Amino acid sequence: MEDNYLRTNISDNALKELKQSHVFEGEHRKALTMDEQQLLMSYLRNSEQYRHWLPIITVMIEGGLRVGEATGLRWEDVDLENGLIDINHTLVYYNHRVGGCYFAINTPKTAAGCRKVPMTKAVKEAFIEERNYQMLHSISCNVRIDGYTDFVFVNRFGNAQHQGSLNKAIRRIIRDCNQEVLDRLAAGRIRKKDVVLLPKFSCHSLRHTCATRLCEAGVNMKVVQDILGHADISTTMNIYTDVTKEFRQQEFGRLDEFLKVEGHLGEE
Repeated sequence: MEDNYLRTNISDNALKELKQSHVFEGEHRKALTMDEQQLLMSYLRNSEQYRHWLPIITVMIEGGLRVGEATGLRWEDVDLENGLIDINHTLVYYNHRVGGCYFAINTPKTAAGCRKVPMTKAVKEAFIEERNYQMLHSISCNVRIDGYTDFVFVNRFGNAQHQGSLNKAIRRIIRDCNQEVLDRLAAGRIRKKDVVLLPKFSCHSLRHTCATRLCEAGVNMKVVQDILGHADISTTMNIYTDVTKEFRQQEFGRLDEFLKVEGHLGEE
C-alpha cells in the first residue's frame, strides 16, 4: 500500500470480521451517574491543583462536545452574549510512524456535525473562568493550525490541548479524588454507605454523560440528536434506550421503597 503496488488493502476490516465470528462484544461506554458527576465537579471546584481543568470538563460534560470539538474551539466560536457554541470543525492529533506527531483541522464528517449548541449557565461561567485564568497567568494561544488560531483551551505554553493530555489529567483526578474520599472515610467524616468513588473513565465518557443526563431529563430525542450532532437518529435511540431502561428500574426501586414505608406491601 505504501509503495502503491496495491490499490486497496485486502486486510481492511479483517479484525472486525474476526471479532464478529467469535461473538466478541465491544466495550460498552458508560456514563457517570449523577452522584459520580457531582463528586467530580465538586472535587474540581475545590481543588487548587486541578481547578484549571474544570472549564473544559464542564464544557464537555454539559455541552456534549466531542473531545476534538472542545479542544478545537476558538474564541470566535463562543457567543457568550447569545449563549451559543458554534461547532464547525474538529481538532485532531495524528501520530504517524513516518510523519511524526502533528495537529490538523478536520471539517465535520456529516452536516449534522455542524451545529450550534446552547450553553447552560455552568458552561457560560466555564468560558469566562477560562478567559480570566489565562489573563491572570499571561497565557495566550501562540499556535496556528491549518489557518486556525486563537483556541480557547490551550496549555500553559499556549499550545493546543489534545486528547492524550486530557485523559492523563482525568486519570490523576480520579486517583486523587478517590483517595480524598477514602481519607475522609478513614477519619470518620463520612459513613461507608454514603461513599461514592469515581470509576475509570475517559474524556469520551463526558460526552456520553451529557447524553445520559439529557435523556434522564426527558429532553425530546430529536433535540438530543441535534445537540450531540448525531447524523443517524438510531445512535441517539440506542443511548436513549439504555438510559430509560436503567432509569425505569431505578424509579421502580424507589416505588418499592415507598410502598414498604407506607406499609402497602404484603397486605391482602
